[in-house]
Amino acid sequence: QVQLVESGGGLVQAGGSLRLSCAASGSIFIRNTLGWYRQAPGKQREFVAHITSDGKRNYADSVKGRFTISTDNAVNTVFLQMNSLKPEDTAVYYCNAEGLTNKLVSVDYWGQGTQVTVSS
Repeated sequence: QVQLVESGGGLVQAGGSLRLSCAASGSIFIRNTLGWYRQAPGKQREFVAHITSDGKRNYADSVKGRFTISTDNAVNTVFLQMNSLKPEDTAVYYCNAEGLTNKLVSVDYWGQGTQVTVSS
């Protein structure tokens, strides 16, 4: 079982920056990815960025060059540095961990979400 707790959301003006954090407790037998999704009002949840178990970083096209995902394995935390924020980045941001149990069953864990609001 894994618990994910996000923090760092808030209100920022367009062009500003925010840094989201996600503290993970517990463990997954095989962790495939650790990352971020977001959901804007009236829209489906969408992928933002993740980091794979071998350190590869992937980003949605809409955030490439503006957002950076990183981890601090010493404290089991994943970060999302968001720069040059745009009003269309406004959403609830969710931390996600995906992997396999020791019985090779797929598991998918989510945090409770943190609100990011970008004003124009």
